[in-house]
Amino acid sequence: MSNNSTTETLSPDRHKQLFEGKEQQALAQALDIRKFEIDLYWKRATYFWAFIAATFAGFIAIQSSSSVNKADMSVILSCLGVVFSFAWFCVNRGSKYWQENWEKHVDVLEDEVTGPLYKVVLSRNPDGTKADKVRNLLTGPSPLSVSKINQLISLYVTVLWCALLIYSLPEFSFAKPVDWFYVVVVGISISTCVLFLYLGRSYGGGYYHTASLRKSRVNPSN
Repeated sequence: MSNNSTTETLSPDRHKQLFEGKEQQALAQALDIRKFEIDLYWKRATYFWAFIAATFAGFIAIQSSSSVNKADMSVILSCLGVVFSFAWFCVNRGSKYWQENWEKHVDVLEDEVTGPLYKVVLSRNPDGTKADKVRNLLTGPSPLSVSKINQLISLYVTVLWCALLIYSLPEFSFAKPVDWFYVVVVGISISTCVLFLYLGRSYGGGYYHTASLRKSRVNPSN
């Protein structure tokens, strides 16, 4: 490993050494932060749903109106829908990343404290009559990931807004002059989505802090 590296790749032994004797406290912290991440996940989903629903309502209202700026407003609202929906998709992936991080900590730490409680999955008995199997297929549990389904929904909404944007744009023709308003609005929206992927990533380098201490004193009385 280079001396200039800001991160350290941990071997299994090194990882165990870092938490040795602290497994119980570390497990409690990991479980607590995992619950906090899940709570934030659904709060973020509500936040984005509110923006997307308001934008969609505005788009429907504009489409139903006879405003002279109908096309321009439809393009602007479609671009907002694309940006909000793609941001929601990226946030879902980021939330899933950190949620899995704490779940993996629990996986590693729990053996020394509670045993493999989190890793052991108890399922229904697969045996039964055909009627039981049909009933289980329709109403029984299934190992589906709620967060992954939410990611797919956000991706679907993003694609839907892209379709609405294409629908809202005027018919393209080389014979017509370039409408720079549409070019700028769509270009900014695409650039913003690209920035989510590159500048929106969590920083993985080292942190080096500068400390300063303020001085305070009472002036002596005259």
